[in-house]
Amino acid sequence: MSRELFFDHALEVAPQLLGAHLAVLGDDGAVRIRITEVEAYHGVGTPGPYDGGSHSRSRRTERNASMFGPPGHAYVYLSHGIHFALNLVCSPEAIASGVLIRSGEVIAGEGIARRRREAKRAAAAHGREAPPIPRASLARGPGNLATALGITRPEHDGLDLFAAPFEFVAGANDAPTAVPSPSVAHGPRVGVSGEFGGPAFPWRFWIAGDPTVSAYRPGRNVPGR
Repeated sequence: MSRELFFDHALEVAPQLLGAHLAVLGDDGAVRIRITEVEAYHGVGTPGPYDGGSHSRSRRTERNASMFGPPGHAYVYLSHGIHFALNLVCSPEAIASGVLIRSGEVIAGEGIARRRREAKRAAAAHGREAPPIPRASLARGPGNLATALGITRPEHDGLDLFAAPFEFVAGANDAPTAVPSPSVAHGPRVGVSGEFGGPAFPWRFWIAGDPTVSAYRPGRNVPGR
């Protein structure tokens, strides 16, 4: 996997990330996933339609500053005050775009990922017993994926994806993606409001039929909903 891949804008990069392997090393060990679902977001300076669903749609702020930084770095944000989400920064520096990693298959470090997920779920359950987490659900959805990988904004935002604690490599045969084009599905983004979460923005890409891919959930006021 080459850093040059990320010099392009997120909409071009996103489908090429399917099948790639991303590992993150934490104090308790490393977890590696195979990326199965992504979403592209464009911001200031990118070509094409205005993307009102993007954090960088209007200007640089303290929260979204990493999206304007060097390509091939991480942008991590806290969603709804509950969970973190990992984005891979694309586009030349000072132009903002990024790919949200929505879901993945845990292929190494499953025990670590499970302990992290179960610890977070137990903290939120306030003593209520919960059923075991299916393997396919360990990194399904951006919050679960970040928890499984041990990603937090204070620790990982702005870091280089090609240096520790990250290890970012291609899938099979050193190709940018191990997924043949007919297996790549695309459609509206999950939970994005208005037209930016509708059919005019089919900027979500996933491996068709993969059990780790999250379910589609429309945002508010999506056309045709």
